[in-house]
Amino acid sequence: MPEDVDLHFDRVRTRGDHNDLRLRIGPHRQKCDSYYFALDDSPEAPGGLGPKLARLLDQWSTQVTGLTHGGGTAYLPYDFSDQCTAWLRVSSTDGQNAEVQAGWSLIEGWRIEPSDYLTTAPEVTDFDPIAGASTECSLSELVAHIEANRAALAATGP
Repeated sequence: MPEDVDLHFDRVRTRGDHNDLRLRIGPHRQKCDSYYFALDDSPEAPGGLGPKLARLLDQWSTQVTGLTHGGGTAYLPYDFSDQCTAWLRVSSTDGQNAEVQAGWSLIEGWRIEPSDYLTTAPEVTDFDPIAGASTECSLSELVAHIEANRAALAATGP
């Protein structure tokens, strides 16, 4: 996986459970749950946790690639809880460089299907950044990094 982007999302245990996922961004480390991935029964949801996580990162890649056409802001979910969700905010002013910031929204996890979150992402209007949980990189490096991270998650299996 390319090392030039200080962002990684991985499974710390292969058995789906609480605190079995981890986001690393800059110096920040956050344990996450795969619980809502197991509940996702939408037609877009593949079987098994590894493929479901890969589907999530497919959507991330699509959104970040879209920013290369002039910039903008994209919200990428990574943790789903009953009362809130955690998101990465990717902002680009020029379509080439990006700031990636982790934070929270009060959008409840039960309202979102991880395999098809794109309709909910525009509703993130209350993003609350986590201090120190950010990194800067080029958008092209970020897309390549997300695609490598996606492949690594898919390889973890069910």
